Amino acid sequence: MNSSTPHSMKIFLIIGIVFCGLSVVLGAFGAHGLKSHLNEYAMALFQTGVQYQMSHGLALIGLVLFCGKSPSTKPLFIAGIAFVLGVLIFSGSLYAIALTGIKKLGMITPIGGLSFIVAWISFLYGVIRTDFS
Repeated sequence: MNSSTPHSMKIFLIIGIVFCGLSVVLGAFGAHGLKSHLNEYAMALFQTGVQYQMSHGLALIGLVLFCGKSPSTKPLFIAGIAFVLGVLIFSGSLYAIALTGIKKLGMITPIGGLSFIVAWISFLYGVIRTDFS
């Protein structure tokens, strides 16, 4: 898929909306369905996953909205991929740890964090390369 196609950005918009919607569902599920089943540590992990999923879902939506102003979408496409991977790896690993208690899954959590950092740097680079005049 060509990184400059509007179709690829539409996919990021859809994923961002789904991430945000699911974070609301997961947050409610955690607060009401899991609260009596998880200890305080596991609940905190789960809620951190929800928060990062929501904020980076919103980042994806913002990325797509900004993309229309940028002549070069390659850094923005890279940012989109990295945001998606970050949510899947970072939030996904926190959900898995909270629900299973397998703390070794935490070894992959920093990979998700690194994906978020790459995403934000790529997004910044795309903004810097954009002429707003």
